[in-house]
Amino acid sequence: MKAVVMHAVGDIRVEEIDKPVAGPGEVVMKVAVCGVCGSDMDRMFKKGPHKLPLVCGHEFSAYIEELGEGVEGFAVGDLVTVPPMLPCFACEPCTQGHFSLCEDYDYYGSRRNGAYAEYVAGPANLLLKVPAGLDARAAAMVDPAAIALHAIWRTKLTTGSRVAVMGGGGPIGLFAVQWARIMGATDIVAVDVSEEKAALARQAGATTAVSSPEQLADIVGRGFDVVVETTGVPAVADQAVGIAARHGDVTLIGIPNAPVEISAANWARLMRLEINICGSWNSFSAPFPGAEWTTTLDHMANGNLQWEFMITHEEPLEKVGETIRAMSERTIHSSKVMFFPNGMDLPVNEA
Repeated sequence: MKAVVMHAVGDIRVEEIDKPVAGPGEVVMKVAVCGVCGSDMDRMFKKGPHKLPLVCGHEFSAYIEELGEGVEGFAVGDLVTVPPMLPCFACEPCTQGHFSLCEDYDYYGSRRNGAYAEYVAGPANLLLKVPAGLDARAAAMVDPAAIALHAIWRTKLTTGSRVAVMGGGGPIGLFAVQWARIMGATDIVAVDVSEEKAALARQAGATTAVSSPEQLADIVGRGFDVVVETTGVPAVADQAVGIAARHGDVTLIGIPNAPVEISAANWARLMRLEINICGSWNSFSAPFPGAEWTTTLDHMANGNLQWEFMITHEEPLEKVGETIRAMSERTIHSSKVMFFPNGMDLPVNEA
């Protein structure tokens, strides 16, 4: 099969490799769509993965191609969305249902081969069937939507909350804006670096979208009850503390590549206003993959959670290396970038 193989940081090649086979309890999946995560950019062009060579890509949907021994509940042709984490189900966090905190997990695209390839194999019992009528592209975006929901569920967001989303024009930020709206937030401010991304945030339902510190300073007021930080930029994490309200929640999703420093003024604010800072990692809960995933599927299927507007690029597998390099170097404007390993003519999801 054709796959995009990473041999070293920046060394990304389109190659022919062996097609996977289904072991007991597994299925072979024909990849429909695989989206780009910010972690793909860092993994492929900055930090490297856990093992080499590796096929990256973990935000994907696929059609069941082959059933392994003992697989029940699935049929060839079923469209599935694929939770990228494969928990051990044996460590202490797993036995408590905290699968995002698994101590011995596997992961598509970082610890095992992922979906920048025509086919992927994996355990059938970790997959979710996609509701009839839902597009395969939407099914490939459940992961970032569920990550945003998991982060918001770490806060006290409720009806009437005032919410700021840092990086509100990126995919996770755009989903965070929508979840805040669905949960009843009355004032949702998206913060990003360009007017193009601000426009996407307004389309997602942000009541205000700003693209400069000066614009943000003009509307902070008493501060925000919930601040969701999706960028991983150290200065933005500090800024997130600086705009939180009394007893506000700051939830950190973004992964920094440099030390994060909270300024003296914002540290004083953190203490005096008793602001809560929490981390949010992945998107999973019990029963696996969790309500984050099933709720996302439900809201996508009924139209409450919009996704198509944020897709800026749809490309064939051969464009993976050059496109993700351009994203990493910020030489293209992008929000959600999608790859189609088996072509863009996807079957209608009727089952």
